[in-house]
Amino acid sequence: MSEHKVSQAFMPYPVSTLSPKIIPNDLSSFKSRGISEVERELQQKLTEIRESYLAAIDHFNWNKLIYEADINFEPIVGETYHLYEVRGRKLLSMIDPDQWSQKHLATVRLNVDKQWKLERTSDEIDSRGLFQST
Repeated sequence: MSEHKVSQAFMPYPVSTLSPKIIPNDLSSFKSRGISEVERELQQKLTEIRESYLAAIDHFNWNKLIYEADINFEPIVGETYHLYEVRGRKLLSMIDPDQWSQKHLATVRLNVDKQWKLERTSDEIDSRGLFQST
């Protein structure tokens, strides 16, 4: 058995009481900068997640509202349609809002995945009140 002893001169830390005193670095500014950056980044991510979540809920609500509306024809993928409120009921129609005097709620397009994409809403409606009534 041969013992391999490393020279104390090459140690990464002092090994003698005669060595210079170890003074720890002040890391408080490093930590506070790091925490600020992490908080800022995570706050941004949470804001993005919240916006995405609210957009998904809005998309779901519009699709539910349209599929629960009266539809008297089979919609074609890629075509634009208009959602109206007629005598207290929702109605999906091919008639443009400027050609019909009924209360226009929204203009939508049917996607390939059978989901309705909201093109525009009427300025007169409040979607929160609209979805709460369904």
